[in-house]
Amino acid sequence: MSLGIFGFQALWSPYFILALVFITAVYFLVTVKWRDSFKESVPLTRKEAVYFILAMILLYAIKGSPVEVMSTILFSAHMTQMALLYLVVTPLIILGIPNWIWKAAINFPAVKPVFKFMTKPLIALLTFNITFSIYHIPLVFDNVRTDVTLHGLATVILFLFALFMWWPLINPADEDIDLSGLKRIGYILGSAVLLTPACGLIIFAENPLYAPYYDPQEFMKSLALCVPVDTLQGLTLTGPELFTSMSTLNDQQLGGVIMKIIQEIVFGVLLFNLFFQWYRKDLERQESQSYDPIVDPAPTE
Repeated sequence: MSLGIFGFQALWSPYFILALVFITAVYFLVTVKWRDSFKESVPLTRKEAVYFILAMILLYAIKGSPVEVMSTILFSAHMTQMALLYLVVTPLIILGIPNWIWKAAINFPAVKPVFKFMTKPLIALLTFNITFSIYHIPLVFDNVRTDVTLHGLATVILFLFALFMWWPLINPADEDIDLSGLKRIGYILGSAVLLTPACGLIIFAENPLYAPYYDPQEFMKSLALCVPVDTLQGLTLTGPELFTSMSTLNDQQLGGVIMKIIQEIVFGVLLFNLFFQWYRKDLERQESQSYDPIVDPAPTE
């Protein structure tokens, strides 16, 4: 059965793309046209603009395109969506927003103490990974995926916790956090380890865990979160098997594998970048030590 039965609005989310276009327009107005109105502002760099635009495009691709509907049909699509949202989009948004905007936002009296506590490396690391694991407990997942309020609340909370988790690594505007060298490697490896139990539970489960992907009634409730009710009322659906030949268990196992693979790729890129920075600094240090102004005076004309 084709996804086209759900209609244009459900598949392409026109209101969502309008919201993202509006956010992007405000972003460029604040960072370019209205920048002079803010103290300590600096010109927007091309890299920051590219990061932000990429974040908006990817955000629409995983939350506004047919991927959103697919995530209610296939658990593997859901896990791909989760991995990209919290492991790719979040750091892109942090890097895309200029430091002076972050500083202004963080320094609000109501925000500063909360942000300072939640971005402590150990707190940030544990909070996101524990919350992510709790989210994928079957009882919690089944209720969140079939209730629009709980689903929206869980998405926002996980996004904020992902932002806190990434902050100590990217740290664009917070001079109080010192996470460098081996600490940074330990932080990355710790995050990879803490996410493993949740993925392991999903991958090695002997039976399907999540009712929205095997129970017809729960499946329809889950679809109602992204498909208009009047569209669903005209359809007779019994479950995800109408859209895929893959078994529910295999789909679930694939979802766990995808989540872990994307995490390993993202953290692998971080580690490679970290080692490259170390290599470059070491090379610069050697070059600076190779020239001694006393032994090798500068040539004269």
